[in-house]
Amino acid sequence: MPHLFLPDLRLHYHDDGPKDGPALVLLHCLGLDGTIWDEVLPLLPKGLRLIRPDMRGHGGSDMPPPPYAMGALIRDVERLLDHLGLREAVVLGLSIGGLVAQGLAVKRLDLVRGLILSNTAHRLGAPSLWEGRIAAVEQGGLAAIAESTMERWFSRPFRAEMRHKPWQDRLLAGSVEGWLGAAQAIAHTDFYDTTSGLRLPTMVIAASEDGSTPPDLVRDLADLIPGSRFHLMRRAGHLPFVEQPAGYAALIDAFLTDIGHI
Repeated sequence: MPHLFLPDLRLHYHDDGPKDGPALVLLHCLGLDGTIWDEVLPLLPKGLRLIRPDMRGHGGSDMPPPPYAMGALIRDVERLLDHLGLREAVVLGLSIGGLVAQGLAVKRLDLVRGLILSNTAHRLGAPSLWEGRIAAVEQGGLAAIAESTMERWFSRPFRAEMRHKPWQDRLLAGSVEGWLGAAQAIAHTDFYDTTSGLRLPTMVIAASEDGSTPPDLVRDLADLIPGSRFHLMRRAGHLPFVEQPAGYAALIDAFLTDIGHI
């Protein structure tokens, strides 16, 4: 898979589909990487160019020492899209990826034609909440928060069938420093004022069993962006494309079709 060699960072990314196709950029959540989208990609409309970066500290990208600034995470994606010569992409951001997507659209509207903000908000919890989680990981590693993360991420029936275990293993295999760096970026980010100024096609996705970004919080984000469309996926958690890949892909297909991206 390709890497972008920047002065301060080696950024790993996936680049699938026709190089002249309309671009869909997919930004992952905290603690995982761009491969989280693997199962849903075959269900997406044909002909898309699918760009999936691993944020710094995650996957195949470099692991700078923490803390990370949200501005740096946004700049990484900005530099990747400039490197690829992409303009007017649709950016799909999940959780922290949704914060990055919001920041990118505010900073470089020329790069972003539309947004899909999935299971995210303008602020992902109070700083005190993240300070507690960061302290736990600093003391006990990712094992200290793995079980509670799975409870927030997946619905009860999904966990009852033990289908969350591979995802817990993936979280535990990640970089502690990368998690800490990105968590500190989340703790200090509130995009209420900047996101409320966005005026571009936007779809906001929530899930009824999401313990990380509950539906009411996600709906507040949709209310910030005039004209945005809000969808609630029932019986799914923080990663709804894992529990309901076909339904998630159908929402993306409909949105891209409606805005003329495909």
